[in-house]
Amino acid sequence: MSSNLHPMLNVAIKAARAAGAIINRAALDVESVRISRKQVNDFVTEVDHASENAIIETLLTAYPDHGILAEESGRTHGRQNAENVWIIDPLDGTTNFIHGFPVYCVSIALAVRGRIEQAVIYDPTRNDLFTATRGRGAYMNERRMRVSKRTDLRQCLISTGFPFRPGDNFNNYLRMMGDVMQRTAGLRRPGAAALDLAYVAAGFTDAFFETGLSPWDVAAGSLLVTEAGGLVGNFTGEPDFLEQRECLAGTPRIYGQLVPILQKYSRFATAGEKAQVRQAAEADAPPAAQEEEAPRDAE
Repeated sequence: MSSNLHPMLNVAIKAARAAGAIINRAALDVESVRISRKQVNDFVTEVDHASENAIIETLLTAYPDHGILAEESGRTHGRQNAENVWIIDPLDGTTNFIHGFPVYCVSIALAVRGRIEQAVIYDPTRNDLFTATRGRGAYMNERRMRVSKRTDLRQCLISTGFPFRPGDNFNNYLRMMGDVMQRTAGLRRPGAAALDLAYVAAGFTDAFFETGLSPWDVAAGSLLVTEAGGLVGNFTGEPDFLEQRECLAGTPRIYGQLVPILQKYSRFATAGEKAQVRQAAEADAPPAAQEEEAPRDAE
């Protein structure tokens, strides 16, 4: 930990590294990890719980009056109605983890009166540490990060997440991905939204979009992106996104080019934009089955 960092960020780094150590130990024998299912294709492991407990213990030991919002335990820990609330995802990318696919991370953010002020994302497989304090820039392993300089969407690499829960509108997402894919150099789906946002901040990708996200998926990553010079909002381009279950992040120029493409798929789209999507869906639908052919006259 560095003496130059904000004290609260130092504590968050300590918590993230403690969680990362738990995750790395478990990854040595991932087949023995106990797994349960929250819903179809949505998994939680004993590692998620152990990681979350280590983070909460570290944070509340330092700041017992702070609140906690965590993926697995919700708001059961910490002080209720606190102005300072830690938003925690102890293992973003659980499905990747249980398959041994090394793309997952720990995400910790501090919201002060609803505004994200501190952020840590830690990738234990690569020992990459992404940090940000509002107004002080974003860093990867103590190196200042800036979003990419690309300005032409056709040259950009974009990351996203695919729908996987019951009730997700899969066909709608396919149309949205199709709209983006044909205008870019490539589309990627790594499987950990927090890390996706960190990669936008680092300039590894040029933008990220996804629906169905929770605050712990995007809180830390959003500050990394804005402190690295990028923009974050919902699909209509509005800066509200934390509780809105849709997130778009990118370099300013690419963000501006993606909004017109994605806004019709937003929960907050106008009636006319939603009608556009419905019309496209109807046009893509298979033709109705032809009426059964009438019997031919006997020869």
